[in-house]
Amino acid sequence: MGASAAVAQVAQWGRPTETVIKLLLLDYTLWWWHWLNHHTILWEFHRAHHLDPDLDVSTGIRFHPSEMALASFFRAAQVRVLRVDEETLLLWQRMLLVSILFHHSNLRLPEKLDRALANVIATPRMHGIHHSDRWEETNSNYASLFSWWDWIHGTMRLERPQAEITIGAPDA
Repeated sequence: MGASAAVAQVAQWGRPTETVIKLLLLDYTLWWWHWLNHHTILWEFHRAHHLDPDLDVSTGIRFHPSEMALASFFRAAQVRVLRVDEETLLLWQRMLLVSILFHHSNLRLPEKLDRALANVIATPRMHGIHHSDRWEETNSNYASLFSWWDWIHGTMRLERPQAEITIGAPDA
């Protein structure tokens, strides 16, 4: 195998690896953005998302206009700092939208299935707990796509059944 063939082969392997790394970094930095929205002055805007008393797919796209504007600047910074190419960004945004609509849905999956899925992705029950009217639960389960970040940071909460959760903002 010549040098140029070897370089081409490594480049073919490198592209998927780079894409996966950037997908993970986009999702991880979004976890931090969500955390900041709960622990800083940004809560004043993000709170609007938590006020909906009926968690369903429409909640997943309902945000304060100021939060959306600030999130646009954050997304631009993510793309620039992480040097994310257009294909990777589109792939992540598609995955993210499906995940957001799924975990904001009012689906009631069997608890065993929900717990198994919550080891990898944000689930309706996991995110339903995040939308609790209790601070300790609202300030947990920040994941938007991959749930690993909550496991890593110790912010995963799955203790209470969804039927016991009152949806809403803690200070509402």
